[in-house]
Amino acid sequence: MAKEKLIINKLKKVLPITCYKHFNLEVNELWKLISSPGNLNNSHPFCKKNEVIVWNEINHIDKLLYLNGRLYIRNFKTWEENKGYTLLIGEQNGAQSYVIWKIDKIAENKSKLTITVYPFILSKLSQPSSYVPYYLFVKPRMTSYLNSVLGGFKYYSDNKIKVPRNYFGKHRWFS
Repeated sequence: MAKEKLIINKLKKVLPITCYKHFNLEVNELWKLISSPGNLNNSHPFCKKNEVIVWNEINHIDKLLYLNGRLYIRNFKTWEENKGYTLLIGEQNGAQSYVIWKIDKIAENKSKLTITVYPFILSKLSQPSSYVPYYLFVKPRMTSYLNSVLGGFKYYSDNKIKVPRNYFGKHRWFS
């Protein structure tokens, strides 16, 4: 646990990438969409399989197998009903990224989902030396990825059917 806190604190010094999308859902409906076990199977355009490892009141851990065969473990660190959660994601025993999923109420039947990623890919660089790779490489690709993920949740919430794989285009890291 102490090791994970050190990882999170180090990652919080990395330049983050944030994207959001509005939904025609009440906060509790959006929460149900993003917090149900195995939810990525229906909503994630680059997900081949989302399998629960542990999913109970205290612990939430699952596996995300991407279309390209990359396998990541999502280990949820905080869990606030109708507000959001934080998690560490990465290959088992590998480098981890810190991710924040946040829900905001906009109006009646309107809510916003924001995802912020502190990517592990730049965590070994000082902030000044990470600017060029961040702006030229990491931010554009991660923004594309996050917009596709958010779009997948929007697609599923609007259409009530599984988002087609690569629906918003292929992604270099995950397709």
